[in-house]
Amino acid sequence: MTDLGNSGNKSDNQAYSLTDNALVQLVDVSFSRGNRKIFNGMSLDIPRAKVTAILGGSGTGKTTLLNLIGGRLKPASGKVIVDGLSVPDLSTRELYALRKRMGLLFQSGALLTDLNVFENVAFPVREHTKLSESLIHHLVLLKLQMVGLRGARELMPSELSGGMARRVALARAIVLDPMMIMYDEPFAGLDPISMGITVKLIKELNHALGITSIIVTHDVDEAVTIADYMYLIGEGRVIAHGSAEEMKNSSSDEVRQFMDGLPDGPVAFHYPADDYRTDLMGVDQ
Repeated sequence: MTDLGNSGNKSDNQAYSLTDNALVQLVDVSFSRGNRKIFNGMSLDIPRAKVTAILGGSGTGKTTLLNLIGGRLKPASGKVIVDGLSVPDLSTRELYALRKRMGLLFQSGALLTDLNVFENVAFPVREHTKLSESLIHHLVLLKLQMVGLRGARELMPSELSGGMARRVALARAIVLDPMMIMYDEPFAGLDPISMGITVKLIKELNHALGITSIIVTHDVDEAVTIADYMYLIGEGRVIAHGSAEEMKNSSSDEVRQFMDGLPDGPVAFHYPADDYRTDLMGVDQ
């Protein structure tokens, strides 16, 4: 990986140099919650204008990774670089400006329940721009058309299915034409049709808009069909990474267990415990 130089505050004209074609780079990142180590020297690159999937079991820190990239959390050590900027070192004003260039699709959609579909998508435009109502109208309808919901613009969130709500949230995430969208478990709780639509939208929008997509998921089948590059994380580190084809054909026991959904393997079925007979009967072995 490229040397990112010494740590310290960096202004807009003192950006870090990233590896070729990387938009996001984590270098030797460590992060803990209390006594629990989430990341222990995590390093990875997210390429520009590609779909990158971050795979891992529950509790491996996938959502924490997004929060570090977005600046909601700060690492105990290491570097988090986005578009040449050291995220933990940014001032509040600089972080706010960077976040306006990021889109985030929450697992729940996180729509504003008192606003209809049109106003939910228009909300960030009204907050961050001074566009006229006419331009906002055209922009919102354009984004809703892209996700197939232009005809649903008057509906309230309570009238939407889970899949439709996710698509409205996606329209809101892309309405300001961000450089990057982060998806937190975008396939969770969706029926097969809604899941297929979501997969299709993420892939088509990524390539049509030339944006960078980071998908946090544990859904292997969907990740394989959509991702240009994949990381499998666990035990505070990157276990494996590569293209979807490379991950599918990996001979690593850890990768095979996750990709094939095996109940036992390097990640044991049984949580560590004392001998069963001793625990149950008080019998010394």
